[in-house]
Amino acid sequence: MAQPSSAKDEKILVLDDDEIILIALAETLRHDGYQSTTTQSPLEALEIMGREKFAVVISDQRMAEMTGLEFLQEAAKIQPTASRILITGVLTLKTVIDAINTGEIFRFVAKPWLREDLLATIRNAVQRHQLLEANASLQVSTMNLNAQLSEANALLHQKIAELTRRNDEIENARELIRRNFENSLELMQRIVSVYHPRLGDETRVVTDICEKMIAMDGLDREDSQILRFAARLHNMGFIGVSRTLFDKARDNIALLDEDELALIEESNLSSQMLASEIDPSGKVSETIRASHERWDGKGLPSGLKGEEIPRAARILAIASFYAESAKPENERIEEILSLSGTAFSTDCVELFMRTVKTAAPAKRFRQIAFAELRPGMVLAKGIFSSSGMLVLSEGHALTEAMLERVKRQNADVYGNQKFFVFY
Repeated sequence: MAQPSSAKDEKILVLDDDEIILIALAETLRHDGYQSTTTQSPLEALEIMGREKFAVVISDQRMAEMTGLEFLQEAAKIQPTASRILITGVLTLKTVIDAINTGEIFRFVAKPWLREDLLATIRNAVQRHQLLEANASLQVSTMNLNAQLSEANALLHQKIAELTRRNDEIENARELIRRNFENSLELMQRIVSVYHPRLGDETRVVTDICEKMIAMDGLDREDSQILRFAARLHNMGFIGVSRTLFDKARDNIALLDEDELALIEESNLSSQMLASEIDPSGKVSETIRASHERWDGKGLPSGLKGEEIPRAARILAIASFYAESAKPENERIEEILSLSGTAFSTDCVELFMRTVKTAAPAKRFRQIAFAELRPGMVLAKGIFSSSGMLVLSEGHALTEAMLERVKRQNADVYGNQKFFVFY
């Protein structure tokens, strides 16, 4: 798969019928190292998009030939993976609803804009474009790999007698294919971590816990591989879900409305579909699906009970529950123990507890409001801006200057949020 290009190598198309604003935008982009193409005509902009590829398309809302929303809707048909940004001086509710209904807008930028906020939005837009391009390339690579595997297996059955004496060579070839497959999964996980750090961190935690439980449980090789792949793929369907909705679901799923719950359920199904594309046997997809069942039979989607649930799925269910919870570690562990025999199988909970006891003691952290943050505190989780950019990373020791800067730039965003610090 081709390596992703640098963000500054990506081209940006800027449309505004006001020449002064157009010049200002172009100068801002040029000063930050971006390549830009500018025009005052929506029709000319569409013609340019037919000839050149852009990572980001920026448009004013009010123009004579057509509105910015109308232009961006047409632009999406020409270049679907380009991130589309709408600039408007009058951000009305109707404008927002129209944009959401058409699904054509990545971000809004209100006039007058702050240069730092504009550039942060553009950087995120470029990253989104690169992620979509990388995902498309990864899907093609995976399909090609599956085709190669199918062809190799067919040839293996045809020449089984001839290849018996070459078992060692075949085993080496299979090991190489397995490594390539795992490398593809690792690349996918890195892409997810770039798009959504919290989602990537959850996947990493689930993978680590499953590896430790595999080592203690003595699963056979096939079941171990199925669990490993399921751990990495079980939440990949959330790539298309906004960070805001994902965080809301993880922090308190009871706050979601029916439409939001439907999106979360669709994402779970997408994870299963992605797994079935990568693993034709269907066992990885089956494991992900069954991990939503309960030991007492009151789970979803099929109401499986007890031993009807594959053991790999029972292990994945506990690891996922632990990673997805926003509660402190001791509360998560206590909740898993309380659900033993109902949501989770008793033997798998015991296995999990042995894993926890052998792990290095985790640092303790507490949840506080933004106003309670003080210099010297160390972040247990990173702080992100409203546009999804990492402002301060996990493990960062806070200073008075840092707190003042974050408060000044994001006071409205962080007013009602909670933060995690070590103690």
